[in-house]
Amino acid sequence: MFHPVDHPLERGWVGRIDGDRVVQLAAQTLQSFFTGGGSAREHAEYRLDDVVFLAPILHPPSIRLFDGQPSFVFANPAAIVGPGASIRAPSGTASDGGLTVLSRIAGVVGANGAIEGFTALAEWRAPALEPPKDRDFALGLGPLVVTMDHFSDGSGFDWTAAASLAAAGTALYPGDLLGGPPLESRGPIVRGESVALEIDGIGALEQRVAG
Repeated sequence: MFHPVDHPLERGWVGRIDGDRVVQLAAQTLQSFFTGGGSAREHAEYRLDDVVFLAPILHPPSIRLFDGQPSFVFANPAAIVGPGASIRAPSGTASDGGLTVLSRIAGVVGANGAIEGFTALAEWRAPALEPPKDRDFALGLGPLVVTMDHFSDGSGFDWTAAASLAAAGTALYPGDLLGGPPLESRGPIVRGESVALEIDGIGALEQRVAG
């Protein structure tokens, strides 16, 4: 999802990156793009330098975070924030205590409960708070979704098995997110400090702790 620098949009447009340009696609959301079979009419083109990337999925139906292959916990869909966001520490956190952030690969569910692509997920935590409220306030997402045929995951995580476990006894919907096990943890990150979490094949998700 993106918008032109000189035309801010809260929800943004679906786009496809082609070299140094972004091609606007005729789909309201990434979920509808996947539901429509992964194709849409093309509209205007924009230079990468002239656009702002947003969270690829603004309102995921559900989020599951895996700490290992056989188990997961649910996370807060209302906590999604996009690239470049300023992360505000939750109330009750010491002003100088800092936050930590865990880098994950997130699988994006498309049509028929299948994973259609991958993006970066930053799970922010406030160590001063007791679980589960220590990790209920910010989940960074973006900057891009890379489709299955253009991404090679070397983590060893079995995404097909994860999707099967998540769907057992229920259903997965377009836009659901499955976060793989943490790749790294950074912290403490103090007020005013920025961090860029880079995942090979996806890019860097940069965010900062609000001053």
